[in-house]
Amino acid sequence: MKRETFGKVAVLMGGSSAERDISLKSGRAVLAALERRGVDAHAFDPSERPLEHLRSGGFDRAFIALHGRLGEDGTVQGALQMMGIAYTGSGVMASALAMDKWRTKLVWRAAGVRTPRFELLHAESNFKTVARKLGLPLMVKPSCEGSSIGMSKVLKAEKLRAAYRLAAKHDSVVIAEQFIKGSELTASILDDQALPLIRVETPRVFYDYQAKYFANSTRYICPCGLSAKQEKKIQEKALQAYQVLGCSGWGRVDLMLDKRHVPYFIEVNTVPGMTDHSLVPMAARAAGLSFEDLVMRILESSHVE
Repeated sequence: MKRETFGKVAVLMGGSSAERDISLKSGRAVLAALERRGVDAHAFDPSERPLEHLRSGGFDRAFIALHGRLGEDGTVQGALQMMGIAYTGSGVMASALAMDKWRTKLVWRAAGVRTPRFELLHAESNFKTVARKLGLPLMVKPSCEGSSIGMSKVLKAEKLRAAYRLAAKHDSVVIAEQFIKGSELTASILDDQALPLIRVETPRVFYDYQAKYFANSTRYICPCGLSAKQEKKIQEKALQAYQVLGCSGWGRVDLMLDKRHVPYFIEVNTVPGMTDHSLVPMAARAAGLSFEDLVMRILESSHVE
């Protein structure tokens, strides 16, 4: 697709979610890449301007770089759909489903995609029973937050209630999840193809917000250390996990690989980070794509469902 055919492009960034600061970093990087390729691209922050200004402003496409609620959860996708403006990434249903970790896991379990065992938590939950059922350590997380916001790794049963309370500050739906000991991997997806896997290592308790965006101690290993046959098998399973949710365009699938090299899928990000610490650009680079190439490929996949 020639750059002239894109028309006027809005790079949606910022927003009002807990991931606003990261979204601004992603959006600025995307905007700069598009401008370097000669695309008529403009920053657009939905927390500062009404979305209907996209139509009155003559925008033809939207590159969504909004992370979290009101950006990655199907709401913006639905608004763009109603306005007839082509947008990047997954559609309304897939975006909403992938944002909800609990419902994602329900779909995966029904479809035969392996995911760690889990339990819904409530204020009245018997936390000792949950800990005994899932085993320790375990992870506690809000169902509809990204970037590990509100997430805790629980090592002792008596700490589970406090972890629940922290997560509940961010979402009314909280899950406790079996902890899989092993390697943390991520599979980036572009145009229904899995890019090279990246293994993530951090000295922190887990790959949290600080480790993802700021810590220089986080290690990103690509090639990931698996044999070509093992990597291909996991890429195929990651693509299945992505497609069964209805995702399209681009995204990132996070998983844990246990000591027997069995993958357990954790979540799908339908608008992954595009910062200097972000994983999709790293995987694209390993596949021979520059950041600008990646951004253009994503923009070319923009659509109206």
